[in-house]
Amino acid sequence: MNLRNLFVPAIVAAAAGVLGVGLPGCGKSGGDAKKIKIVSCLPRTGSAQGQTNTIVNGIRMAIDEYGGKVAGMDIEYLDWDDATAAADGWAAEAETARAQEAANDPSVAAFIGPYNSGACKFSAPILNEAGLVQISPAVTGPGFTKPGFFPNEPDQFRPAKKLTFCRVVPTDDLQSLIGAAYARDVLKAKTVYLLDDTQVYGKGIADLFEKVSADIGLKILGRDSINEKATDYRALMKKIADLKPDLIYFGGTTQTKAGQVAKDMKDSGMTCPMMAPDGCYENAFITSAGADTANGRCYVTFGGLDPSKLTTGAGKKFVDGYKAKYGNMPEAYAIYGYECAKVVLDAIQTVGKNDREAIRAAVLATKNFKNGALGEWSFDENGDTTLAEFTVSKIVGGEFKPDKEYKAAEIAALKKKK
Repeated sequence: MNLRNLFVPAIVAAAAGVLGVGLPGCGKSGGDAKKIKIVSCLPRTGSAQGQTNTIVNGIRMAIDEYGGKVAGMDIEYLDWDDATAAADGWAAEAETARAQEAANDPSVAAFIGPYNSGACKFSAPILNEAGLVQISPAVTGPGFTKPGFFPNEPDQFRPAKKLTFCRVVPTDDLQSLIGAAYARDVLKAKTVYLLDDTQVYGKGIADLFEKVSADIGLKILGRDSINEKATDYRALMKKIADLKPDLIYFGGTTQTKAGQVAKDMKDSGMTCPMMAPDGCYENAFITSAGADTANGRCYVTFGGLDPSKLTTGAGKKFVDGYKAKYGNMPEAYAIYGYECAKVVLDAIQTVGKNDREAIRAAVLATKNFKNGALGEWSFDENGDTTLAEFTVSKIVGGEFKPDKEYKAAEIAALKKKK
């Protein structure tokens, strides 16, 4: 039983108490009739900043398309940080404080974020009680929307007994399936050694990868959890090297030492590849591992198409517009920041005023959405996107190079076979 899930409400309450704030009661609507606030809450401190810079840029592009106004109201966009220097990434106290601040400000119409599944455990219940819609560009843990994966989820994130959380990215139950299928079918792996960082996202996707591996015939040789505060993992890698796995799968992020794992794998003499999930699909991972280490041996899965593959239609328009405005190629999640903002702004335009409940309902009622850059999609009854496409990229020449794309039909076939 995953006991960590039983204590989230208590942890949220404790964090709120430490910060000197009360938990929200009923949802708030109204505020300044001439101004409406949209906030994003992402790790703006630490090594994820490169990725979140591009997410924020995407949000700003969407707001610019509206000329900074929606439904006759000026848009005030607040770029909030849920990270601390001490944590070098998201921190529970920061995420809690930001969620509480948004919940208590009646001018805030939508909360975009967070970036990390672990952080979402703190903000989702607070925003749910406030009736404030929360739309994430990056949270992939299935338990926030789907029952049956972890105990008490998603109910523990919905104390008000209604839906407020949604996301524009596919979930880790699918991502783990794609990773395992690619390992078996493309890398021809038969054996895997699993590592995780003990965190909600990393351990969660490693759990899912382990389960789906058994379903599709991959043998798990062993599993360990790393301490992200450790300076190296050489002794662990030496132990794993003796087992001669065909692949090492790391459930974790750049911020929880994926780059160091890759370095120590190489230094131990292992020649097998390493695979990591989308929490490592950022240039910071390549920098951390070192291009010489990562080149040709590191693979990363991602729930969507790499920006380099967005060469037609609205996706190309976004990428071209981004490069023209900011002078460089967007990182993978920039387009999802843009998509979140477009959904929110379209919902506000439809409602025509700052009515928190009406905006929540309008966002979650999104169907056949074509006004963003991802193509046509809808939210399902759980708040999940109907889009289902993945990319597995290999690091070549110090860059992510898409190696295989999985579209909806192939994913459906894999789900049926497993």
